[in-house]
Amino acid sequence: MKRWYVVHTQARQEVRAEVNLRRQGFEVWLPWIRRPRRHARRVDNTLTPLFPRYLFVRLDFASEPWRSINGTFGVVRLLCNGDAPLVVPTGLVEEIIERCDEAGTIIGPLRPLIIGEHVKVTMDRFDFEGLFETRSGQDRVVLLVKLLGREVRTSVPLRRLAA
Repeated sequence: MKRWYVVHTQARQEVRAEVNLRRQGFEVWLPWIRRPRRHARRVDNTLTPLFPRYLFVRLDFASEPWRSINGTFGVVRLLCNGDAPLVVPTGLVEEIIERCDEAGTIIGPLRPLIIGEHVKVTMDRFDFEGLFETRSGQDRVVLLVKLLGREVRTSVPLRRLAA
């Protein structure tokens, strides 16, 4: 039975480890997240691994040659408990995958939103805050925003919410 396991990678070598593990025939998943980065009076969003120095590999512990993972370029080791690899709890990786787009980038916040919760929205030129009201479709949310002294209801893309 195939299960998800965690691979510890060398610093900033997640992509290298992913490529080399795929070449060996392993099913690998490396989730990404957009994080704001300030540089020279400018803010832009950059893609970074959701879990720096870690990625997931799916394999059948009993029948696949998992020990070769430890000798892969970019990999430090497969996380183990004694001689057996540590299994990721069932459903955890699948839940993260559901929150990603086709490229493996997390869309929106990592946790479920609560009605009335303060959220921060990052747009191209400015950021603002609002109260979460509801989801509108799969990739949009409705917020209550204070604008010019009154509350205005607005819909924004889920990917614009700060993580």
